[in-house]
Amino acid sequence: MDTESFDAIAKLAYQESGLQLAVEKTSMIQSRLRHRLKILDLESFSQYSAYVCSEKGLAERRHMISALTTNVSHFFREKHHFDILETQARTTLLPKLRSGGAVRIWSAGCSNGQEALSIAITLLEIAPDIGDMNLKILGTDIDSNVVDFAKTARYPERLTSGIPPGLVSKYFGAIDTESERVYLAKNTVRSLVSFKELNLLSEWPMRQRMDIIFCRNVVIYFDQETQNRLWPRFHRAMPLEGILFLGHSERIADPENVGFFTDGPTTYRPTR
Repeated sequence: MDTESFDAIAKLAYQESGLQLAVEKTSMIQSRLRHRLKILDLESFSQYSAYVCSEKGLAERRHMISALTTNVSHFFREKHHFDILETQARTTLLPKLRSGGAVRIWSAGCSNGQEALSIAITLLEIAPDIGDMNLKILGTDIDSNVVDFAKTARYPERLTSGIPPGLVSKYFGAIDTESERVYLAKNTVRSLVSFKELNLLSEWPMRQRMDIIFCRNVVIYFDQETQNRLWPRFHRAMPLEGILFLGHSERIADPENVGFFTDGPTTYRPTR
């Protein structure tokens, strides 16, 4: 990939999704995009960059971002966040639900859906009847491919390692295929969660405030300017008793200036 092609693709990726592509990652970027050249029957990255940056390449931009996005997740990742969620559910969310109120939880950057389903299972363990209440869990991701995967709620056995053994049979049904065992989330879990494609830098269609927001291992790919634009939007999307979870290597640089305070490892609450 020549410098001009890299610069064009990097600029477009930043404009479309906030992704920062370092020149040191050129080999990786080439590897991830090479199959797109093959699908489009293009011979060079210069041809690809010209195409994806043109009006004719508007649809290809989604495929490009999908190829460049790292989708790594597993069930109950960073368990301390789920411990906090459990405490918040017992003290705040469940009383709100049982009194007729609505609770909304957002898994922003949901990848293959493990995070959103982990949230659902955590709440079901506390209140098995929570499906009868006004609870909705939303999982969103910029990558349409992983959103489609998440909607199936089907996970090869190798992707279920984070689920405590006692919960696998309780919340998943096993299906043996010719090549491997697959686990399908039961309807009690699936009914609590919906998955949608969403670019965090675009408009957010949600009308109600989110009581809990998981946005983990997403903003690490954004520069500081993009992050600083995102924090106030999260703040406006939450009630005062809400919680924002970030990934283990992510931080709000100056939380007080954007209306948050730190309340545990990569855990933030609104101050006003």
